[in-house]
Amino acid sequence: MRETGATATDATSAVVQVVGGGTPQVAGSFSFWFADQRWQWSDVVAAMHGYKPGTVTPTTELLLSHKHPEDRAQVAETIAKSLHDAQPFCSRHRIIDTAGQVRHVIVLGDTLTEDGKVVGTTGYYVDLTETIDEQRQEMLDDALPELFETRAVIEQAKGVLMRVYRLNAEQAFRVLQWRSQETNVKLRTLASRLIAELDSLPPAPPQVQTAFDHLLLTVHENAGPD
Repeated sequence: MRETGATATDATSAVVQVVGGGTPQVAGSFSFWFADQRWQWSDVVAAMHGYKPGTVTPTTELLLSHKHPEDRAQVAETIAKSLHDAQPFCSRHRIIDTAGQVRHVIVLGDTLTEDGKVVGTTGYYVDLTETIDEQRQEMLDDALPELFETRAVIEQAKGVLMRVYRLNAEQAFRVLQWRSQETNVKLRTLASRLIAELDSLPPAPPQVQTAFDHLLLTVHENAGPD
C-alpha cells in the first residue's frame, strides 16, 4: 500500500517499457477515486485506447465503452465490486481502441490512500498484445544469462502468474520482466521473492482445493498426450 495525495499520482506517470529500446510502450499507470468515480490515465494508457495525450477525460462510461463486448460485463462487475468493497481490482480482458484494434491487457491495482484512508485504487495497464520477436529474445538471452541459471524459480513464478491471471507463458514472462524493470530488481531475484512470499497469501477457498484434489486424483483418466 502506498500513501499518496490527490496530485501525487503524477509521480506514477513515467513511461514503463516492458521490453528494451525500440519496443512500443506497453505499460502505463492509472488512478481511480471511489467517491466521485474519477479516473486519471497516463499518456500511455490513453494511447492504448487510441487517444492523443490530453485529448480525453476518462470516465467509467468511456472506459467500459472500449471493453470488448464479451468482456464488458465482467469488467463492469469488477469495478462495481471494487466500489462496494473499497478495494483495488485486477483484471485481464480485451479493449478496443479508437481504430478498432483489439488489445489484450491486464490491469493491476493497489490501494490509493489519503491521510491513512483508502480513497481509491492506483496501478498499471499492461498491454499483452505484442510478443517478443525472435531477435529480441536472442538479445535478451545474451543480456540476462542468469535467467537460465535460475530458470526453475522463474518458471515457478511464471506458473503462478499464469494460474492467477490466466495468462500464457509469454505473457506471464512479460509481466515479470515489466516488474523487474519498473522496480530495478533483477528478474531472478524478483521471481525468488515472489515464490518466497506465496505463503503469506490467504489460502485457497475450500471448494477450490476440493476441486483440485479431485482433478489430481482423476487426471490420469482424461484422454490426452502421453
